[in-house]
Amino acid sequence: MKFLKKIKLAFPLLILLIPGCGYPPLSEDIAVPSDYTYIIGPGDQVQIFVWGNPDISTTAIVRPDGKITIPLAEDLLASGKTPSELARVMEKHLEKYVRDPQVVIMVAGFQGVFNQQVRIVGQLSGGGSSGGGMGGGMGGGAGAGFSAKAFPYKKDMTLLDLMIQVGGLGQYADGNRASIVRNIKGKNQQFGIKINDLINKGNLRANVKILPGDIVIIPEAFF
Repeated sequence: MKFLKKIKLAFPLLILLIPGCGYPPLSEDIAVPSDYTYIIGPGDQVQIFVWGNPDISTTAIVRPDGKITIPLAEDLLASGKTPSELARVMEKHLEKYVRDPQVVIMVAGFQGVFNQQVRIVGQLSGGGSSGGGMGGGMGGGAGAGFSAKAFPYKKDMTLLDLMIQVGGLGQYADGNRASIVRNIKGKNQQFGIKINDLINKGNLRANVKILPGDIVIIPEAFF
C-alpha cells in the first residue's frame, strides 16, 4: 500500500517532466499584425516589369545571398525588401540608362525571409526515411517519422490552415502535446496547443492563430 501511495504522489511530477507537458496554453487574445507585408527572401522568383522597356523586363530568382542580377544592374540586394521597395531601388539603378523608369515587381514561388516563415517539425504525415518536406526522416527511431517543413506565412493563418497545408499528423504523433515556439518582444516563448482536439473533436477553441516566425513542434506519442 505504501508503494502504491508513493506512485500516486510521484505520478503528477512525472507528468510535468514529460516533454510537451506543462507549457502554458496559447492566449486567444494575441496581437495579429494588421500591417503584415510580404518580404522577399532567398528562393523567391521576382518578375520585373519596366514600363515601355520590354527588352530589360525580366524574371530572376533571388540567390541564397539575397541578391539578383538583371540587365543593366548586377548584384542588387532583394532579400529583406518588400516588392515596392525593390522596385524603387531598381528605378534608381536604371535611371542611368532609361529615362524616368517605372518598375513594377511581382513575386512568385514564395519562400520569404526566415523570420516570416512558419516552420513545423516532428511527427508529420508522410514523414520517415522516405518522407517529403525539408529535412524529412531526421532523428527518431524506427518508424519515428520525424520531418520538418517550412511555409511562407499567410495573412489570418490559423492552426487548421497550417495542418491542411502540412497534410495532417503522422501515425505516431501526439497532437495534444504539441507546442508553438513564438518570439514575443525579442524572446522565444513556448506554449501548448491541442491539435488532436482540433482535428478529431472539432474543438474550434483549439484553432489558434498562427503568426509569422512561429515554430510548431509535434512530439511522438508514448505507448
